[in-house]
Amino acid sequence: MAATEPIRDRRQLRRLADYFLEKNQPRNHVLVVLAVHTALRVGDLLRLTWDDVYDFRKNRVRKTVCVTEQKTGKPKTVALHEAVAGALGLFAGSARKGRFLIENPRTGKAISRIQAYRLIRAAAEELGMGRVSCHSLRKTFGYFAWKSGSPLAVIMEVYNHSSLAVTRRYLGVAQDDKNKLYLGLRLLL
Repeated sequence: MAATEPIRDRRQLRRLADYFLEKNQPRNHVLVVLAVHTALRVGDLLRLTWDDVYDFRKNRVRKTVCVTEQKTGKPKTVALHEAVAGALGLFAGSARKGRFLIENPRTGKAISRIQAYRLIRAAAEELGMGRVSCHSLRKTFGYFAWKSGSPLAVIMEVYNHSSLAVTRRYLGVAQDDKNKLYLGLRLLL
């Protein structure tokens, strides 16, 4: 099985998020926006409830979300980007205390990891984006953080990786990225 790659084109990322809005599927739009802005694993995203992200007393999206990662067992606090607040605002009519954020309306439970994968994969295929999965969205966060100049050590901490080597491999540094580095430095000119 081939490894998933991050989405490296912001326009494609926007098309994927907008795809679900155009299909009148705000829940799935929220899944994409949350995934790329929090770098949480899909299992951790699917466990989120409205109470985790929405303050019902103040009637607004929370500034942070606190999770305990399933894979590592480590607690993590994630600041919620304004794009997440905007996406949740479109979906706030569905907000109910104690309910899962990414919920199957028929069962009242969170959708499964495989269902989330199928939703993302099908949309990406329809948009001609190639091999995209939920994990691609997590990787996309790190890729764009790295491209914007965020230190690898900080990205490593966000991902809870054990080494910088793992993080570098995870980001999918491509040859064209290396070429830009080689050709972009002006050392003796």
